[in-house]
Amino acid sequence: MGSTVNRAWRSCCTMWASYGLSWPAQDIDILGTLSHPSRSRPSRHLLFVFVRTHSAIQGTPLSATLSLVMSQCCRKIKDTVQKLASDHKDIHSSVSRVGKAIDRNFDSEICGVVSDAVWDSREKQQQTLQMAILEHLYQQGMLSVAEELCQESTLNVDLDFKQPFLELNRILEALHEQDLGPALEWAVSHRQRLLELNSSLEFKLHRLQFIRLLAGGPEKQLEALSYARHFQPFAHVHQREIQVMMGSLVYLQLGLEKSPYCHLLDNSHWAEICETFTRDACSLLGLSVESPLSVSFASGCVALPVLMNIKAVMEQRQCSGVWSHKDELPIEIELGMKCWYHSVFACPILRQQTSDSNPPIKLICGHVISRDALNKLINGGKLKCPYCPMEQNPADGKRIIF
Repeated sequence: MGSTVNRAWRSCCTMWASYGLSWPAQDIDILGTLSHPSRSRPSRHLLFVFVRTHSAIQGTPLSATLSLVMSQCCRKIKDTVQKLASDHKDIHSSVSRVGKAIDRNFDSEICGVVSDAVWDSREKQQQTLQMAILEHLYQQGMLSVAEELCQESTLNVDLDFKQPFLELNRILEALHEQDLGPALEWAVSHRQRLLELNSSLEFKLHRLQFIRLLAGGPEKQLEALSYARHFQPFAHVHQREIQVMMGSLVYLQLGLEKSPYCHLLDNSHWAEICETFTRDACSLLGLSVESPLSVSFASGCVALPVLMNIKAVMEQRQCSGVWSHKDELPIEIELGMKCWYHSVFACPILRQQTSDSNPPIKLICGHVISRDALNKLINGGKLKCPYCPMEQNPADGKRIIF
C-alpha cells in the first residue's frame, strides 16, 4: 500500500529537482531579460533600449540586421515558453499521479470499518483521544505544546498526572547534556524500589560518573579512587565490571584511549544510560516506555487493512452483526512480538479468548478452562473435568490472573 505511494512521491520529487537543471543557460538568460532587462547582458540591454526607443518613432523601418536579431529572439522566446509549458505539464501530471495513488491505496471512509454503536459516545471518544495525545506530548517532552492543548481543549489535567512526566523529562534533558546529578539523586531516593525490580540503573550511573573521572586524566586519579567507594553495595552483583574499571587505573598515566580499556570512553554509554533510565523509571512510575498513542497508531497501521477486508466480506455476506463488542476483534490479527505485553488464554472447550467477564478458572486437577465453560459443564451441582475423570465442586475452582 505505502510502497506505491512512496514510488509516486519519489518520482515527483525527482522530476521537480531536475526541472530547472535541464534548461540551457541561454534560455534562462532570455527569460531573465524579459523579466529584468536591466540585469541582462549589456548587448541585450542595449537591444531592448533601442527597441523601446524605436517603438516611440512610428513608421520608421527596421534595418535588416535588427530585423534578423529580433526575429531570432522572438523565435527563441517562443520555443522557451513552449518548453516551460511542456515541463509544467509533466510536473502537474507527476503530482496528479501521487494524488491518484493515495486515492487508490487509502480508504477515506476508515471510520466506517467499525459501527459507531460499538464504541462510547462521540464526546467520550474525543476526550479519550485528547488525553492520549496529551500523554504522548508529555512523554515526548513537548511540554509547551501539551499545555497549549490543555487550554484549547478545556481538559482538566491534575498536577499528579503531569508530575511524573515533568520529572522524567527533566532528568532526561540533564542526561542528554551529560549531567548525571539529577539521575543519581533520583536513583538513590528510589533505591529500594529499583532493587525490587532487579534494576542496575544506580550502578550504571555510578560507573559512568567514574568513567568521566578517568577521562580527566592522571589529575583525577585520586578523586576516581575515592569515588570507587560507591561500588561497594554492588560488588556481589557487578564484581566483573568493577574489576575492569579498577584495572583501567593502571593505564591512566599512559592514556586510556590507547589502552585495552579504551571501550570505557565510548559515547554509546550515554545512549545506553538514557534507555536504561527511561525503561526503569517508567516501570517504577507505572508508565509505558512507549507512548500509548504511537503504539496504537503503529498497531492500527497493521490491523486496518485486515479489518477493511473483513468489513467487505461481512457486507458481501450480509453478516454485519458479527462484530458487536468493543473489547474483541472478529478475527485474530498478528501484530508481531513487539506488541506482546501480557499472556492471553483461550478456553480449550469454547475456543474463545478469556476476558474480565469470562476469566480463566483453574480446577482442582490442574486443568484450566473458562468460567463460561465451567458453568456449562456443571451437572447436578458437580463438575467433571473434561480432560480427566475427576469430579469436584465447582466452587473449588480458582481464578487465574496472567
